[in-house]
Order: sequence, then C-alpha cells, then structure tokens
Amino acid sequence: MKLIALKALVAAVENGSLRAAARQLDLSQPALTKTVRELELELGARLLMRSNKGVVPTAQGKLLFEQATKSLRELDSVVDQVHQLGGRMVGELSVGAVPLAVMLLIPETLRTFGAAFPDIRLRVSEELYIAQLQRLRRGEVDVAVGGIPQGLSSGEFVTEPLVQTRMVVVVRKGHPLERAHSLKQLASAKWVYTGATSDEGYAKLLYESLGMAAPAVGAVVNSTLALLSLVGSGDLVGLLPQQIAAHPLCARYLSVVPVEEEGLPLTVGAIVRSDSAVSPAVRHFIAHLHRAAHHINQGAGTPG
Repeated sequence: MKLIALKALVAAVENGSLRAAARQLDLSQPALTKTVRELELELGARLLMRSNKGVVPTAQGKLLFEQATKSLRELDSVVDQVHQLGGRMVGELSVGAVPLAVMLLIPETLRTFGAAFPDIRLRVSEELYIAQLQRLRRGEVDVAVGGIPQGLSSGEFVTEPLVQTRMVVVVRKGHPLERAHSLKQLASAKWVYTGATSDEGYAKLLYESLGMAAPAVGAVVNSTLALLSLVGSGDLVGLLPQQIAAHPLCARYLSVVPVEEEGLPLTVGAIVRSDSAVSPAVRHFIAHLHRAAHHINQGAGTPG
C-alpha cells in the first residue's frame, strides 16, 4: 500500500471531489483517479462512490480514511520530531484551549514561544468543555490547555497544573435571580450546560459536589459565544471562570450571582497523551505556558 495512495484517498474524501483532491496534491485528475483505483484493486473493495456531485466514501472507504488520516497525522508529527531532535525547530503544533486559557495564557505564550521558535506553525482551537479530551485522544491536538478533569487516568495522560480558578454563577443584568443568595434558589432555573450532552458539564459537577440534584437543562453548548449569548439575552443561568466573568466585556452584560456557596474549583493545566513521545516543540510550549502562568499566579494580571 503506497503512501501516495493513502494521501489521495484522504484528499478525495476531505474535498468530496477528485478534481479538488488532485489540485491539493499537485497531481493531474487522471493520475489521482488511477492511484485510487489501484488502491481499490489492491484491497479488493470499492472505496469511493462517484456521482455528478462528487465522491463519498463507502463503508470500507470510510474505515480506511479514518485510519489513514490518523496514520498520516502521526507520520507528519514524527517527521517534525526528527527535525526537532536534530536541532531544527520546524513543524506544526496544534493546541486546544479553553476560553480562560485563550484569554489569559495563550496570548503571552504565543508571543514568547513565537519569538523563540518562529518556524513552528501554531494552530489554536477553542475548547469550551475539555473533560472528554476526545480531540487529544484522537491526536487532533498535540496539547490541551484547560480544566484538569477529576479522576483523570495518569496512565493515559500527563498533566502540568498552571492556574487555579473557580467557576462562578452568572446571569444577565436585571435577571430576576440576580441577587439570589444560594444555589437552592437557582435549582429551579434552567441552566446552560457545557459539553456534548446534558449528562456532563460544570453546572452538573457544581451541584453534585454539594450533594444536590443537578439543575434543569435549558441548553447544551460547546461554544463560548453561544453560552454568553444565551445567558446574556435570556433567563438562563450559567457558569464562567471568575476571571472571564470579571472581564469588562462580560461584566457589562452579566452579573455574578452572590451565592453563599463557593464556586466550583478548577485547576487549569496543560494535558498531553502519555502514550506518545512528547516532542521538543511541545515541551518548549509547555515551558512558555508556565512562564505566562507565573505572571498570573504572582498577581500580575493578564500578561502582556
């Protein structure tokens, strides 16, 4: 099985078009079509279904596409690590970060890391609720920066604590429950849950940590903008890190509810998979994260 054949299949599925895939790989369309056909003959299975709208993978094609995507990503990472171990700090580093990290840690980290290693391409994607760590498990990000989930398996992940925070209760300005004094008063309200389903999220963790039943689900989001929009424009209740809730952009529209219970404690840290060798680029990036966190932990505020 040739490497170019796997690349051709991946490009065809991602683009949904043989023509676009050929352009991406700098091949002629007949050459790419022949490569995919040879792969199909080698495996004795049809991998792509062709129509006037483009191409879609068959069941066999989807299986091979998923494994090929992972393998090609890992191969690219290994090539980068080979260069880095040889002293050439080149390649790409993909980071998944929660909003608190994006606001407080990432800007200063990117500034200092980018100055030290200008040939490392950094890709940062926002993660609202990081507890599942699915993108890290799949190898789609090299390092996750977010709340370290309780009970995280040390055999699967390695963590580096960075910043301590608390998730505080927020509502829109003028909300009927804006001056509530306890979580019991908010138990009948509908909450915004952060996560993939209503079975997870910080609101559920907060109530259950106090021995209370989880509040009603008003919406489930995996986007900071969605959370802020829903809480800021309606009667839903949400949780935000205290630093974000106090930010002028949020404080203008949202109020922190003065409940007597302390907010949900959260340790924000860097998380990497333990089953893969940590590249020099990742090690350096985490070191720069620690530098940015040091400013915050020393009370210097947002690094700049």
